[in-house]
Amino acid sequence: MSSFTSTTRGKMNNAFDPRNLGELDSATRELIARRQRLLGPAYRLFYAEPLELVRGQGTLLFDRDGLDYLDAYNNVVPAGHSHPAIANEIARQAATLCTNTRYLHESILNYAEELLPTFGGRIAESGHLMFTCTGSEANDLAVRIAKHHTGHRGIIVTSEAYHGNSELTASFSPSLGEHSPLGAWVRRVPAPDSYRISHEHMAAWWAERVAVEISDLERRGEGLAAFIADSMFSSDGIFSQPVDLLAAVSSVVHRAGGLFIADEVQSGFARTGERLWGFQRHAIDPDIVTMGKPMGNGFPVAGVAMVAEVVAGFGRDTRYFNTFGGNTVAVAAAQATFDVMRQERLLENADRVGRVLRRGFSELAARYPVIGDIRGAGLYAGVEIVSDRDSKQPDGTMASRIVNGLRRRRVLISVTGAAGNTLKIRPPLVFSESDAGRLLGELEGVLGEVGR
Repeated sequence: MSSFTSTTRGKMNNAFDPRNLGELDSATRELIARRQRLLGPAYRLFYAEPLELVRGQGTLLFDRDGLDYLDAYNNVVPAGHSHPAIANEIARQAATLCTNTRYLHESILNYAEELLPTFGGRIAESGHLMFTCTGSEANDLAVRIAKHHTGHRGIIVTSEAYHGNSELTASFSPSLGEHSPLGAWVRRVPAPDSYRISHEHMAAWWAERVAVEISDLERRGEGLAAFIADSMFSSDGIFSQPVDLLAAVSSVVHRAGGLFIADEVQSGFARTGERLWGFQRHAIDPDIVTMGKPMGNGFPVAGVAMVAEVVAGFGRDTRYFNTFGGNTVAVAAAQATFDVMRQERLLENADRVGRVLRRGFSELAARYPVIGDIRGAGLYAGVEIVSDRDSKQPDGTMASRIVNGLRRRRVLISVTGAAGNTLKIRPPLVFSESDAGRLLGELEGVLGEVGR
């Protein structure tokens, strides 16, 4: 087994603590009590003071009292909440026909024809697109295909990766916590922590860590089926630089006969502002690409794109069917979302507004030493909070205070990373410079209260 050990689980710093139920107003207490009674103990709520949301529009969410909250967290709706063109297209198709992929329908083919060329490389040349409902299902299917194609079981992920909540994907999602078991065929490599590791030799160092884990898998008779990574390393703490890491790893993986799976559930669909897909920042040609959350702007549609050869045997030996994956309404949602992304130039907006945000974070860092590092690309930013800049000691408690301070000021973000100390800013891609100004202004207010 790998000797890599997990760090303190801090990502739930942003969760509501049921022991504090008595501190809330009576209406909120009653709603939470009903939720606990009816939905059970496994669900979690955001924030020390949970929100009851009743409506969304663009980058804003509204509570039961009509107060607006700036949504700087939800990548599920890249075109913004309740986008009329997307909502209308979903309603039109739902009122016309909702059926599955075992019947011929042209819309799914039109969408695939438009999406596949965007990946470039071998997938654009002769790849295929398969549909699921969620990113978890997409990653589950991708790994099933990789195992079938290679004849091996081994999967390598980063130390705090999250790739889904099916039984299979949970088994290679260490960020789910110490009590969520990992597969015996799963190996972890450290996150590419650009705050603490020199960029100069990181690619070679990281590729060597992957090679070590491949050797261990081979020695134990598992072999390597796939290396899977989100190119922004979202659950590890958001590491956007350097961008030569994945090419080096891809070479090591392919030499071992494994596949490279690019998990684009969080980093894809224009999120990084530089390219449509996060893996393209690293100039790699993955074997499989998985998609999820942003694909239908809130409608449950996801997918897997792959090089033709890796799915040939799977398609010959295994029937694949998903009742709702790729149904006509799901495809309408996906097509409408993709159309809006291009028409409203959301890739360019993510790049422009993301630069405004990171510049503002840097200006705040000059005045508030709790900000240790600023990372990100496009409208995906990580602001690491530390107790001491010299030691770079993570401060998850302070990060939680900042997140909840912003919530009180009606700005919504979250945290990520092993210690829960990196502020996770991931707004809809329609986020404007005015929205960025509101976020930065309220963050300065919170830092003035807690961060000196």
